[in-house]
Amino acid sequence: VQLQASGGGSVQAGGSLRLSCVASGIPSDSYAVGWFRQAPGKEREFVAAVTWSGGKSYYAESVKGRFTISRDNAESAVYLQMNSLKPEDTAVYYCVAGDVRKTVTLATMCAHSERFDYWGQGTLVTVSS
Repeated sequence: VQLQASGGGSVQAGGSLRLSCVASGIPSDSYAVGWFRQAPGKEREFVAAVTWSGGKSYYAESVKGRFTISRDNAESAVYLQMNSLKPEDTAVYYCVAGDVRKTVTLATMCAHSERFDYWGQGTLVTVSS
C-alpha cells in the first residue's frame, strides 16, 4: 500500500483547503483510509476516516461539521475538504490506511493510530488568525 498526500498550504482563519490522498495497492474493501494530524509540540490526533467501500465515515469531534471526508473510486483517492479552518487546525496532516477487520469497528480503530499500518508523507496546513 502506498499513500501520496497533497493539498496542504497556508490559509487565513475561516478559509478552506482540500487535502488529497491517492491510495494504491489497497487490498480489500475492509480497509479504511483517513487522516491524522500532528501540531508542533502536541501529540498526534485522529481527524477523519472512511472505509474503502465508502460506506462508513468517522470524524473527530473537533472537526465535525467543518471537515468532510470522501472517496473517489475512479481516482483511488480520498479527499478531506476542510472548511471554516481555525488556527488550531494548524498541523502536519498524514494520510493513513489500515484493515478495519483487525479492530471490528471503524470508530474503535480511529482511536488508536497504531491500528493504521500504512502512513503517507505529511502535508503541512497552516491557518493564520
